[in-house]
Amino acid sequence: MSRQVVRYSEAFKLQVIAELESGVFENISAARERYDIRGDATVQGWLKKYGRDHLRQRIIRVESPNDRDQIKALKKRIGDLEKALADTQVNAVLNEAYYHVVCEEHGIKDPDAHKKKLDIRR
Repeated sequence: MSRQVVRYSEAFKLQVIAELESGVFENISAARERYDIRGDATVQGWLKKYGRDHLRQRIIRVESPNDRDQIKALKKRIGDLEKALADTQVNAVLNEAYYHVVCEEHGIKDPDAHKKKLDIRR
């Protein structure tokens, strides 16, 4: 079952935007319902392209100085933790390589089997 693609003319888009801006509709949802426009972001896209900015939804974030300081500290902590994780991963790779070199020097043919044997002893 194929999905039907609906294309709207420029005149129709401008009419919907004009009706929204003049107050014919209370909100975007009312215009979508009236004209059976299915896409959630369709009319918002038209507003962005053709309309005035006052009807588009915005996210406004209000932060106190304490909030900004806390966010900055948390971002620094995340950076420090990411660096520590990277260092730990590098050390794990190096330790694995050293283990294989030591096994080779001591004539251990299967380092993985030897490691399992050591794990059982612990």
